[in-house]
Amino acid sequence: MAIQKIGVFTSGGDAPGMNAALRSVVRSAIHSGLQVAGIMRGYEGMIDGEIKDLDARSVGNIIQRGGTILKSARSEQFKTVEGRVKALEQLKKNNIDALVAIGGDGTFTGSKIFYEEHQFSVLGVPGTIDNDLYGTDYTIGFDTAINTAVSAIDKIRDTAMAHDRLFIIEVMGRDSGLIAIETGIASGAGSILIPEIESDTQAMLDNLQKSLAAKKLFRIIVVAEGDDSGGAYKIRELIEQQFHHFDIKVTILGHIQRGGNPTCHDRVLATRLGHAAVQALKAGKHSMMVGTINHQVVYTPFEEAISKTKTIPLDWAELATVLS
Repeated sequence: MAIQKIGVFTSGGDAPGMNAALRSVVRSAIHSGLQVAGIMRGYEGMIDGEIKDLDARSVGNIIQRGGTILKSARSEQFKTVEGRVKALEQLKKNNIDALVAIGGDGTFTGSKIFYEEHQFSVLGVPGTIDNDLYGTDYTIGFDTAINTAVSAIDKIRDTAMAHDRLFIIEVMGRDSGLIAIETGIASGAGSILIPEIESDTQAMLDNLQKSLAAKKLFRIIVVAEGDDSGGAYKIRELIEQQFHHFDIKVTILGHIQRGGNPTCHDRVLATRLGHAAVQALKAGKHSMMVGTINHQVVYTPFEEAISKTKTIPLDWAELATVLS
């Protein structure tokens, strides 16, 4: 059966560029002669029937805005069979034939199960600052997040130099160190600690000792929140045990990395992926994530996107040490 109406929603943690993706989905669908409905608050709003029709004007003046005008929410209900049945009933009530889900691995896990139970077509657009989904070089929001983090670290370096301090900066990345490793290299960090590599804290301490002996103490250590060392405060405790005279400060960048206007890169990526998702649904694709690899649009089954691991260039960590 030909698709007549598409529902679109944002789910999981917000990411800069989600609004740009939404805009692209809506306007691409309308250009193709399809109707579009926006679903508020992700799966939770789907279950509660918070669904409204959208037109081209509904998504005007949002390409530059962070966050998501459709809002996002976690849904314990959707994790149950009964909750997913309620969601299906609301979609049918609103004459929605297919979905575009903008989110991360949790969003796509829900979409995968939903398709398996009800054969309801869903295409995924990767919107997460972690850039941890297999099947795309970049996810929407990652570029903005790392630029936000680098900008913050640049400012912190100024005060670190002025007061002869050592700053340990914790960035987001519970399971992925991509934010940490890219921001660490770009900001000239002396050490970078990420979940993908077992932390060699002794090597970090040795590196500090060498730089101290050379009278070239580096000022910045970047650690991902999910690093096995235990985070920024644990790292400070380790350093203080060996270097009693250091003036050490900890900065947790936290949710500042999620907000702000999306970069040009994220706006263009979001626009491309939103359009590609609509075209894929028209072509009969389902239960897949749309991404880009080497600048080309590709489609990856949800199962692979959420289960396979995106490899990280581990030589980058060595590069950061060499250049520090």
